[in-house]
Amino acid sequence: MEGEHVVALSGTDRSGAAVARLGEERLLVHGGMVGERVRVRCGADVGHGTLAELLEVVEPSPWRVVPRCRHAAVCGGCSWQHVAYPEQLRLKTRLLERVLQRALGETLPAVEPMRGTPAGADGTPWGFRQKSAFVFAPEPGGGLAMGHFVRGTHEVVPVVECPVHPQRANEIAFALRDELRAGSVPAAGERLRGLARHVLVRTTQDGREAVALLVATREDASLEAPLQALGRRPERPEGLALNLHDRPGPYLVGKETRRVFGRGHVREEALGPAFLVSPTAFFQTNVAAAGELVRLVAAALPSPGRLLDLYSGAGLFALSLARLGHTVTAVEGSRKASRDAELNRRTNGLGEETLRLVPATVEAALPRFEPDAFDAVVLDPPRDGASPLVLRQVFQRLRPPRAVLVSCNPDALARELQQALRAGYRALRVQPVDMFPHTPHVEAVAVVERSPVRRPTRTSRSRTRGSRTRPARGHSPTP
Repeated sequence: MEGEHVVALSGTDRSGAAVARLGEERLLVHGGMVGERVRVRCGADVGHGTLAELLEVVEPSPWRVVPRCRHAAVCGGCSWQHVAYPEQLRLKTRLLERVLQRALGETLPAVEPMRGTPAGADGTPWGFRQKSAFVFAPEPGGGLAMGHFVRGTHEVVPVVECPVHPQRANEIAFALRDELRAGSVPAAGERLRGLARHVLVRTTQDGREAVALLVATREDASLEAPLQALGRRPERPEGLALNLHDRPGPYLVGKETRRVFGRGHVREEALGPAFLVSPTAFFQTNVAAAGELVRLVAAALPSPGRLLDLYSGAGLFALSLARLGHTVTAVEGSRKASRDAELNRRTNGLGEETLRLVPATVEAALPRFEPDAFDAVVLDPPRDGASPLVLRQVFQRLRPPRAVLVSCNPDALARELQQALRAGYRALRVQPVDMFPHTPHVEAVAVVERSPVRRPTRTSRSRTRGSRTRPARGHSPTP
């Protein structure tokens, strides 16, 4: 439908957009909020709805706030800065509930209110991304710009601030941008003809340590002077590396990295164990939220026991649980993450009898383990979730008494819970955690336990002895 329309926003899409109905058309309005009346102009059909440009908020929500960042309206990094933080948490909890309700129906366990990231004086979290990233792009006049992608596009909006990054990370990135400009280093651009692609900065939660990584399409003599100049500036990080990445695609970094100066890792100690974390490490971006995940997983496994940690990454859960007295077997398929986990194991003085690292894919490792070998399994798969093969191995063959599912994708979590319930488990609870404030991203921890086998009492056995009555449909004969 062409032209301008005033519509009522009645829902929230998984993309974070507010939803309205205009006849048979489903409108997606970024920047809107449930309960508002807004003036919009309809745009392109994106398959699950029609994008509608927000022109005016006619009747604002009481939860609407002024975004802190001047780039929030167009930047793809944050989509909910205009939503008060308590309402963000409520909306995300409801998004998770809706997905799980559709998949699980009456077997849906209680979904607890989302636990938020610690907030600042204004009641809103800022500076929580300990892994910060910017993209470089050519300026119209031929210079180099640094910013983020415009929402839903590959166009780059140059930025002068990013309040979700720590101040120190921003200072390092902008200092590097200035040195690259001074050295006339060209941005790679969409066709990767130039040099500078991205900058990644990893900081500790307290900001005392930082390491940076420049991603470039190739080695070039023009890069050396700007990189060394960064090392002489007040904003210098504790370490700087150059990564070479000449292929298109969604991955930020390539396989080849060389150290320019200083360290390759920060030492993060906010979580209990010490973690050596590089800018490319498989490690949570929001350390405060990662700590909440660790506490939830540990609380679900109160007695020291034999644990299997699948998709264990650099050891976020494995190290923490081993230090609590559990005997942990950790499986990780990425060679880079496995090396980081081994480094972190040695850093914390944990022996192999306490923490055994298995550098293999989960699919390849699971057949090696015997049923009843573990008291619990921790599953923290990538965004697509664990495969049906992995879920069958865990819930139908290994059958641990308890499993803890950590997920960053509600749809994947729903599939995993379905498989567990079909295998005779029951879901105890689901606790969402806000890993990425100002976005619709949902992280959650779900706990399931194996339902006990119901055996008849002595009285019931005596009553049915000799009976040849067939069991009711859906039940197995008593062994």
